[in-house]
Amino acid sequence: MDLILLEKVQNVGDLGDLVKVKAGYGRNYLVPQGKAVPATKDNLAAFEARRAELEAAAQDKLGQAQARQASLAEVIVEITANASDEGKLYGSIGPREVADAVSALGHEINKSEVIMGEGPIRTVGEFDVAVSLHADVETQVKVIVHPETT
Repeated sequence: MDLILLEKVQNVGDLGDLVKVKAGYGRNYLVPQGKAVPATKDNLAAFEARRAELEAAAQDKLGQAQARQASLAEVIVEITANASDEGKLYGSIGPREVADAVSALGHEINKSEVIMGEGPIRTVGEFDVAVSLHADVETQVKVIVHPETT
């Protein structure tokens, strides 16, 4: 499926690129999310007419993401969880819990922005969690997991 990207998509391309992606990815994610349009002559002409507007919007999003990155630079999140004597959690801490804890400190992030490449946290300790704010902007948030005291 050939598409015209309306914004930068990580591992796919930049704004204005004509890309070939699998039909399901384009039809079920890129087009409904407003990240791309089918590559037809009409859509190509409409994109060229709106190129300056879309580039300005992309620069604005990038600026907002960089400002959010600066505010998240020194954030340390402490989460208390039920754990065994050996330090293993009963359950786990995933992206939702990390996003909620960071939001409670006054820094708005979405669950989808939290990247836990090694899977959820299952032990007590200190962890660095990646937060992807934009295709070009990523930062680390320190998460400290404490055992619940009874």
